[in-house]
Amino acid sequence: MEPSPSSSTTLDPKAANRARFELELEFVQALANPFYLHSLAQQNILEQPAFINYLKYLLYFQEKDYARFIHYPHALHHLELLQHAQFRSQLKKDELFREYLHQKQFDHWRTWRDPSRMVAPKPETSDATTQHQDMMNGG
Repeated sequence: MEPSPSSSTTLDPKAANRARFELELEFVQALANPFYLHSLAQQNILEQPAFINYLKYLLYFQEKDYARFIHYPHALHHLELLQHAQFRSQLKKDELFREYLHQKQFDHWRTWRDPSRMVAPKPETSDATTQHQDMMNGG
């Protein structure tokens, strides 16, 4: 009897590592959501020693080789904050703190670019202006 395709992928270490990485990546990115963090705190998950150890383990995502896969940079920031007991307890006891985190995140995304540092695009010239310039240059 041959193994089924699903069991063969679990026997393949490369596929198993990839699946584990994708699962961990998805979880780390979920940490960017202040409402999800608050939910974890309300369920007392953030107080469990095994979960705290897991959060420490996930710090490998801060390394350059892994951080490049993160789409939501706040996830790494929140992962770092979750290493601190005071942050975890504050999340649990204060809904205003959740709202504060959400507002700070929103403000960051709203203003993350400094308009004074942005290069202004060159104004486009109309076809009439281009034709006029060509005529003046003898074209």
